[in-house]
Amino acid sequence: MKKIVLVALLCLSFPLSYQVQAKEAEYTTGAPEIHGRVMGVSEELRCLVCQGQSLADSNSEFAVDMRTQIQEMMEGGMNDRQVVEFMVERYGDYVRYRPPFKATTMLLWFGPFILLGVGVAVLYSNVLRRRKQIDETPLTEEQHRRAAELLKQDSGENKA
Repeated sequence: MKKIVLVALLCLSFPLSYQVQAKEAEYTTGAPEIHGRVMGVSEELRCLVCQGQSLADSNSEFAVDMRTQIQEMMEGGMNDRQVVEFMVERYGDYVRYRPPFKATTMLLWFGPFILLGVGVAVLYSNVLRRRKQIDETPLTEEQHRRAAELLKQDSGENKA
């Protein structure tokens, strides 16, 4: 029994050990003030090859290349806003974690609320439809007689 518990604990702790060993994203070299700006902009931009990670969080080659490119643009004199605009021009609004509110991103902003409304409407219509189906209709004489027979048979079997 002790061996089973020990094996179970080891199996449960394995995913935790993987998280402890996770490395942080590789950072670019350069002036500390530029590095801070690069990481600030990288937090605002999405890694396009990772699932749900920012450029700052990702270790993919794409993210490392993008951080290097951002650093080069900043060292070339571009400010943070210009770098973000360049990335949006190149990759579209999807590259931003917080896309701007405009006509092309309306579905992104209102989509969850629309889906919630549709779900509530479908649920409400199903409840109403079932209520109508459950509506009590009086039993016929034949149905009353059959139910009484079944009750008599059931009570006779339980006594034996």
